[in-house]
Amino acid sequence: MVHQRNIILIGMPGAGKSTVGVVLAKALFLQFIDTDILIQEQTGRRLQEIIDEDGPDAFMKREEDAILSLRPQKAVVATGGSVVCSRAAMAHLKSLGLVVYLKISYMEMERRIRNITTRGIVLLPGQSLRAMYDQRAPLYQEYADLTIECSDEDFETVVGKVIAGL
Repeated sequence: MVHQRNIILIGMPGAGKSTVGVVLAKALFLQFIDTDILIQEQTGRRLQEIIDEDGPDAFMKREEDAILSLRPQKAVVATGGSVVCSRAAMAHLKSLGLVVYLKISYMEMERRIRNITTRGIVLLPGQSLRAMYDQRAPLYQEYADLTIECSDEDFETVVGKVIAGL
């Protein structure tokens, strides 16, 4: 089965966007693009280095620029968790294809994220993980064309749900 549209994956850190994206791209015979990897390739730096050295605002600007430069054809695009903080980036992504929100609960996110200080998660100064979750959750919902609940699911099941939802 070859899918004709781009599929854009959004969701919280730890939702499985990159893992699900690779498997989904293989299943649908599509290219796979991970915007976090794209940013690292463009800068020659790890995400956490950019956040620590340049600050969250500079990182999010770099993320927005990377997203706006995308012109994928028949691809699965896994985005960084903070992409929903940019209206311009989200408008561009929605123009590129179907936006799929991989939804997880706060408890599930907390359980999955083990490396919060090195993972490249954008937290504003003084912002807790819970506050970040509460800020972003309504934004993911707003931009989603399709929402897939994946808190208690393995990646293969989530991929199956996404394919069924298409």
